[in-house]
Amino acid sequence: HFLPFERARLKHTRGKAMFPSSLQVPFRKLLGKDTDTLSASEEVAVSNVAKAHQRLVVEGGRVNTKSESGFNACQLFLESLDATAKAMRLDAAPRTYRVAFTINYRALFPDEARNYRVDVLEASVEQYAVIWVNGDKFEFSAEAMRRAEALQRSWSELSVLLDRWNQALEQPRSTARPARSELRNTLVALDCTWASFEHKYIAELIEIEEKARRLVVQAIEHERCLQLLEAQNTDSEALQKMTQYQDELNKLVACIAHLNSVANFRRKGRDDLKASVLFDAMSTLRRCDAGERSGEGAEIFAAARILAKDVVESFSAMREYLREVERCLERVDPHLCNNVGLVARLVDWEESWEVGTRYVQHEALLGAVCDLVAEIRRAQQLAPALAQMCEDCDVQLFLVLPRIIWLRFLAKPNQQTELLRSILPHRFPNSGNNEQDADKIQDPELEAFHAKFNHVRKLLVGAQPAVATGAAPSTFAAHKVVWEILVKRVVNGTEGSEEAFGVLSPPPRPAAEAAAEELMHDLEKWSIELQRHCPEDWNQASAILVQCLTGGTEKQKPVPFRV
Repeated sequence: HFLPFERARLKHTRGKAMFPSSLQVPFRKLLGKDTDTLSASEEVAVSNVAKAHQRLVVEGGRVNTKSESGFNACQLFLESLDATAKAMRLDAAPRTYRVAFTINYRALFPDEARNYRVDVLEASVEQYAVIWVNGDKFEFSAEAMRRAEALQRSWSELSVLLDRWNQALEQPRSTARPARSELRNTLVALDCTWASFEHKYIAELIEIEEKARRLVVQAIEHERCLQLLEAQNTDSEALQKMTQYQDELNKLVACIAHLNSVANFRRKGRDDLKASVLFDAMSTLRRCDAGERSGEGAEIFAAARILAKDVVESFSAMREYLREVERCLERVDPHLCNNVGLVARLVDWEESWEVGTRYVQHEALLGAVCDLVAEIRRAQQLAPALAQMCEDCDVQLFLVLPRIIWLRFLAKPNQQTELLRSILPHRFPNSGNNEQDADKIQDPELEAFHAKFNHVRKLLVGAQPAVATGAAPSTFAAHKVVWEILVKRVVNGTEGSEEAFGVLSPPPRPAAEAAAEELMHDLEKWSIELQRHCPEDWNQASAILVQCLTGGTEKQKPVPFRV
């Protein structure tokens, strides 16, 4: 009940403000009845986000996030957007779905805060329905694309609103500033569509990544099966004959080959290397052991042992990697070529098995390498400079090696035919199926070169002191002296001529030495052809010789594990 004078005053002021205008806004805010007026702190936040929006790099109607400046501008805008939502005390859309993210994504989204990220926005802008990972095609769902479009619509609505805000600041008389309710509704809508897209997009990314890692997981599973079989059977030779073990080994090698084809960008990425390489390498090692036990010199088997061991150890190193990575699969980059440790193991595996396929699996070629390595080791004793070249991997070594290979071929064609045929197939057209013709020189130029060598060898034999004085040393002994002379000459060059030819008798020496020098001149032409006809084959062959001469490399060095 009001008193009469109060009733009259109320009648007079009905529909008018009962408080001074300066107190009207705070009072209505206190009652929660004013939704269209921003507080001072809210105005500052909106102004900041509007300014950040102006700084976005926009090309063709789209926000550019690819350039460094574009990315940074977008990141600052998203941070300002989050700050504005907080200043206006807007509740964030629920993000409880993040608890189901994998550990990698939980690191990016540690809680339920908005945490707007440029890459999520970028994905909604690009809307790629298909992505390729490790050579496989993966498709995002239609629902993910629908949510991306919804986010872009919300983004466009916010952009229009912020443009109005900036225009109102520049032209306050002609443009009305957006009301608080407009800003609130637009920011809430954007946050809801953002969370919706983020949820679907990240969930599908996780699923794609799991499928992409499946290659590694499959290899781990087969490696685990091999471990179990090996634990149950201690006799390694009997184990290797078991059908189940061979099957698992074949499956593991197939997985490694597939991994190699998609991840090994540093080499060829071959997927055709088979488990038979490993079986033959293990068989070669057993033959080396048996030969050494029977009393044959280890030097004969040195090269074969190194190459076969390389195949086995590179496979063991690959298995060790799989055992280690099983403990931290979440750290494996789905784009497998980005995993440094995996790529390093695959590079070593492919290189070793490629050599094994070409050399270890071909007995005649392996025999040629073994013979050549043994001869080069003997040559190192005759010419110590050669040993130093091998130790230092001196560039001069790669000029001397082809000369020694040709000399060995000229002295013993049947020992080196397969090696030279593998590098210069056009000089050895015969495939070797006919045993009588397999080692016969059929190329006319090569035949003439061999004839010249025989002539020079005859002159050098005749110039030896024992022969010059009428003695008759054995052909083997005389040819051995010739070999020593020529080896010293090709290693030491013209500067070592006196040391090489000094063992000859003075009267016949000039003619023999002149013929030998002419042979050396021809030898250079053939050496260049050996190096340049197929550089890839020559590089592989010379690398193998150096590897065998230096004792090979350790595959499982004690270094920190890298994914």
